[in-house]
Amino acid sequence: MIRLRNIRFSYGSRSVLNGVDFSLDRRERVGLVGPNGAGKTTLCQIIMGLQMPDSGEVEIFGKIRRQEKDFEDVRSRIGFLFQDADDQLFCPTVLEDVAFGPLNLGKSPQEAKAIVSETLASLNLQGYEERITYQLSGGEKRLVSLATVLAMEPDILILDEPTTGLDEETTCRLLEILTSSDLTYLIISHDLEFVRQSTNSIVTLRNGVLENAGCREMGEGVTGRAMIAQR
Repeated sequence: MIRLRNIRFSYGSRSVLNGVDFSLDRRERVGLVGPNGAGKTTLCQIIMGLQMPDSGEVEIFGKIRRQEKDFEDVRSRIGFLFQDADDQLFCPTVLEDVAFGPLNLGKSPQEAKAIVSETLASLNLQGYEERITYQLSGGEKRLVSLATVLAMEPDILILDEPTTGLDEETTCRLLEILTSSDLTYLIISHDLEFVRQSTNSIVTLRNGVLENAGCREMGEGVTGRAMIAQR
Protein backbone atom coordinates (compact mmCIF):
# COMPACT_ATOMS: atom_id res chain seq x y z
CA MET A 1 0.00 0.00 0.00
CA ILE A 2 2.92 2.33 0.76
CA ARG A 3 6.46 1.95 -0.54
CA LEU A 4 9.22 4.53 -0.08
CA ARG A 5 12.57 4.10 -1.76
CA ASN A 6 15.76 5.98 -0.85
CA ILE A 7 13.91 9.03 0.49
CA ARG A 8 16.12 12.03 1.25
CA PHE A 9 14.95 15.30 2.74
CA SER A 10 16.65 18.35 4.23
CA TYR A 11 15.55 21.54 5.94
CA GLY A 12 18.09 23.93 4.46
CA SER A 13 21.51 22.59 5.40
CA ARG A 14 20.13 20.16 7.99
CA SER A 15 19.69 16.70 6.56
CA VAL A 16 16.74 14.86 8.14
CA LEU A 17 16.16 11.76 6.00
CA ASN A 18 19.21 10.08 4.50
CA GLY A 19 17.97 7.34 2.23
CA VAL A 20 14.91 5.89 3.92
CA ASP A 21 13.29 2.74 2.52
CA PHE A 22 9.96 1.70 4.01
CA SER A 23 6.96 -0.40 3.04
CA LEU A 24 3.55 -0.93 4.58
CA ASP A 25 1.29 -3.72 3.34
CA ARG A 26 -2.41 -4.29 3.91
CA ARG A 27 -3.33 -4.95 7.56
CA GLU A 28 0.15 -4.23 8.84
CA ARG A 29 0.35 -2.20 12.04
CA VAL A 30 3.63 -0.40 12.50
CA GLY A 31 4.96 1.83 15.26
CA LEU A 32 7.45 4.55 14.33
CA VAL A 33 9.61 5.78 17.20
CA GLY A 34 12.72 7.90 17.55
CA PRO A 35 14.13 11.00 19.25
CA ASN A 36 12.57 14.43 18.88
CA GLY A 37 13.56 16.07 15.61
CA ALA A 38 14.48 12.78 13.96
CA GLY A 39 12.06 13.39 11.08
CA LYS A 40 9.18 11.06 11.99
CA THR A 41 6.46 13.60 11.25
CA THR A 42 8.31 14.74 8.12
CA LEU A 43 8.33 11.17 6.82
CA CYS A 44 4.56 10.93 7.27
CA GLN A 45 4.05 14.31 5.63
CA ILE A 46 5.96 13.00 2.61
CA ILE A 47 3.58 10.03 2.45
CA MET A 48 0.65 12.48 2.43
CA GLY A 49 2.26 14.82 -0.12
CA LEU A 50 2.45 17.67 2.40
CA GLN A 51 6.23 17.69 1.87
CA MET A 52 8.08 16.62 -1.25
CA PRO A 53 11.35 14.69 -0.87
CA ASP A 54 14.60 16.07 -2.25
CA SER A 55 15.08 12.71 -3.96
CA GLY A 56 13.74 9.18 -3.87
CA GLU A 57 10.52 7.51 -4.92
CA VAL A 58 7.09 7.57 -3.26
CA GLU A 59 4.73 4.80 -4.36
CA ILE A 60 1.26 4.65 -2.81
CA PHE A 61 -1.56 2.30 -3.79
CA GLY A 62 0.56 1.07 -6.68
CA LYS A 63 1.24 4.47 -8.26
CA ILE A 64 4.34 6.66 -8.23
CA ARG A 65 3.53 10.05 -6.69
CA ARG A 66 5.71 12.97 -7.79
CA GLN A 67 3.68 16.17 -7.56
CA GLU A 68 0.81 17.76 -5.68
CA LYS A 69 -1.97 16.51 -7.97
CA ASP A 70 -0.74 12.92 -7.57
CA PHE A 71 -1.72 13.00 -3.89
CA GLU A 72 -5.35 14.07 -4.24
CA ASP A 73 -6.74 10.54 -4.04
CA VAL A 74 -4.13 9.57 -1.45
CA ARG A 75 -5.57 12.09 1.02
CA SER A 76 -9.05 10.67 0.60
CA ARG A 77 -7.82 7.14 1.33
CA ILE A 78 -5.28 7.78 4.10
CA GLY A 79 -6.53 9.29 7.34
CA PHE A 80 -3.82 11.48 8.88
CA LEU A 81 -4.15 12.51 12.53
CA PHE A 82 -2.04 15.62 13.04
CA GLN A 83 0.12 15.99 16.13
CA ASP A 84 -1.71 19.20 17.08
CA ALA A 85 -5.51 18.88 17.15
CA ASP A 86 -5.92 22.60 16.45
CA ASP A 87 -4.39 22.00 13.01
CA GLN A 88 -7.20 19.56 12.21
CA LEU A 89 -10.31 21.23 13.60
CA PHE A 90 -11.59 24.32 11.81
CA CYS A 91 -15.42 24.23 11.94
CA PRO A 92 -17.56 25.85 14.67
CA THR A 93 -19.14 22.62 15.94
CA VAL A 94 -18.11 19.00 16.36
CA LEU A 95 -20.87 17.89 13.99
CA GLU A 96 -19.58 20.11 11.20
CA ASP A 97 -15.96 19.06 11.71
CA VAL A 98 -16.66 15.31 11.69
CA ALA A 99 -19.17 15.57 8.82
CA PHE A 100 -16.78 17.57 6.64
CA GLY A 101 -14.91 14.53 5.30
CA PRO A 102 -17.93 12.33 4.50
CA LEU A 103 -19.70 15.25 2.79
CA ASN A 104 -16.64 15.84 0.61
CA LEU A 105 -16.62 12.16 -0.27
CA GLY A 106 -20.13 12.55 -1.69
CA LYS A 107 -22.27 11.42 1.24
CA SER A 108 -25.68 13.05 1.63
CA PRO A 109 -26.28 15.26 4.69
CA GLN A 110 -28.39 12.50 6.22
CA GLU A 111 -25.72 9.87 5.58
CA ALA A 112 -23.01 12.16 6.94
CA LYS A 113 -25.01 12.85 10.11
CA ALA A 114 -25.47 9.11 10.70
CA ILE A 115 -21.73 8.54 10.22
CA VAL A 116 -20.98 11.33 12.70
CA SER A 117 -23.26 9.81 15.34
CA GLU A 118 -21.79 6.33 14.87
CA THR A 119 -18.19 7.57 14.93
CA LEU A 120 -18.65 9.74 18.00
CA ALA A 121 -20.37 6.87 19.82
CA SER A 122 -17.40 4.59 19.09
CA LEU A 123 -15.19 7.11 20.91
CA ASN A 124 -17.62 7.61 23.82
CA LEU A 125 -18.45 11.10 22.58
CA GLN A 126 -22.21 10.69 22.34
CA GLY A 127 -24.01 14.02 22.47
CA TYR A 128 -21.00 16.07 21.38
CA GLU A 129 -22.48 16.99 18.02
CA GLU A 130 -23.41 20.56 18.97
CA ARG A 131 -20.42 21.24 21.21
CA ILE A 132 -18.32 24.26 20.23
CA THR A 133 -14.98 22.93 19.02
CA TYR A 134 -12.70 25.61 20.44
CA GLN A 135 -14.25 25.19 23.90
CA LEU A 136 -13.29 21.51 24.16
CA SER A 137 -10.51 20.33 26.43
CA GLY A 138 -7.22 19.17 24.91
CA GLY A 139 -8.16 15.51 25.26
CA GLU A 140 -11.62 16.10 23.80
CA LYS A 141 -10.12 17.91 20.82
CA ARG A 142 -7.79 14.95 20.30
CA LEU A 143 -10.70 12.52 20.18
CA VAL A 144 -12.77 14.72 17.89
CA SER A 145 -9.75 15.00 15.57
CA LEU A 146 -9.59 11.21 15.50
CA ALA A 147 -13.32 11.12 14.78
CA THR A 148 -12.83 13.36 11.72
CA VAL A 149 -10.30 10.81 10.42
CA LEU A 150 -12.29 7.67 11.22
CA ALA A 151 -15.47 9.12 9.71
CA MET A 152 -13.86 9.02 6.27
CA GLU A 153 -13.45 5.23 6.53
CA PRO A 154 -9.84 5.35 5.30
CA ASP A 155 -7.84 2.44 3.93
CA ILE A 156 -4.85 3.47 6.06
CA LEU A 157 -4.45 5.47 9.26
CA ILE A 158 -1.40 7.54 10.11
CA LEU A 159 -1.59 8.69 13.72
CA ASP A 160 0.93 11.24 15.00
CA GLU A 161 1.10 11.06 18.82
CA PRO A 162 -2.51 9.85 19.17
CA THR A 163 -2.48 9.53 22.98
CA THR A 164 -1.38 13.11 23.70
CA GLY A 165 -3.79 14.65 26.20
CA LEU A 166 -5.78 11.45 26.74
CA ASP A 167 -6.46 9.99 30.16
CA GLU A 168 -5.84 6.31 30.88
CA GLU A 169 -9.44 5.25 30.30
CA THR A 170 -9.66 7.00 26.93
CA THR A 171 -6.26 5.66 25.90
CA CYS A 172 -7.50 2.15 26.61
CA ARG A 173 -10.62 2.83 24.55
CA LEU A 174 -8.48 4.03 21.63
CA LEU A 175 -6.32 0.92 21.94
CA GLU A 176 -9.43 -1.25 21.81
CA ILE A 177 -10.75 0.55 18.72
CA LEU A 178 -7.47 0.14 16.84
CA THR A 179 -6.73 -3.46 17.74
CA SER A 180 -10.29 -4.66 17.07
CA SER A 181 -10.35 -3.12 13.60
CA ASP A 182 -8.92 -4.55 10.39
CA LEU A 183 -7.28 -1.22 9.54
CA THR A 184 -3.75 -0.81 8.26
CA TYR A 185 -1.97 1.85 10.28
CA LEU A 186 1.25 3.62 11.16
CA ILE A 187 1.58 5.17 14.62
CA ILE A 188 4.14 7.77 15.69
CA SER A 189 4.36 7.94 19.46
CA HIS A 190 6.63 8.46 22.43
CA ASP A 191 4.23 6.28 24.43
CA LEU A 192 6.18 3.06 23.98
CA GLU A 193 3.72 0.92 25.93
CA PHE A 194 0.87 2.08 23.69
CA VAL A 195 2.98 1.36 20.60
CA ARG A 196 3.84 -2.12 21.85
CA GLN A 197 0.20 -2.96 22.50
CA SER A 198 -1.25 -1.47 19.31
CA THR A 199 1.28 -2.59 16.67
CA ASN A 200 2.94 -5.78 15.51
CA SER A 201 6.23 -4.21 14.50
CA ILE A 202 8.28 -1.21 15.56
CA VAL A 203 10.86 0.74 13.57
CA THR A 204 13.16 3.49 14.83
CA LEU A 205 14.13 6.58 12.86
CA ARG A 206 17.61 7.60 13.94
CA ASN A 207 20.34 9.55 12.15
CA GLY A 208 18.17 9.82 9.07
CA VAL A 209 17.58 6.09 8.53
CA LEU A 210 15.10 3.48 9.72
CA GLU A 211 16.18 0.61 11.92
CA ASN A 212 14.18 -2.45 12.93
CA ALA A 213 13.45 -2.05 16.62
CA GLY A 214 11.59 -5.31 17.01
CA CYS A 215 8.74 -7.30 15.47
CA ARG A 216 5.83 -9.23 16.88
CA GLU A 217 4.48 -11.24 14.00
CA MET A 218 0.80 -11.99 13.55
CA GLY A 219 0.69 -15.13 11.47
CA GLU A 220 3.49 -15.72 8.99
CA GLY A 221 5.88 -13.17 7.62
CA VAL A 222 7.66 -10.17 9.05
CA THR A 223 5.54 -7.06 9.16
CA GLY A 224 6.53 -3.43 8.78
CA ARG A 225 9.67 -4.00 6.77
CA ALA A 226 12.21 -1.23 7.18
CA MET A 227 15.60 -1.29 5.53
CA ILE A 228 18.58 0.89 6.20
CA ALA A 229 19.86 2.62 3.08
CA GLN A 230 23.13 4.35 3.79
CA ARG A 231 24.94 5.65 0.76
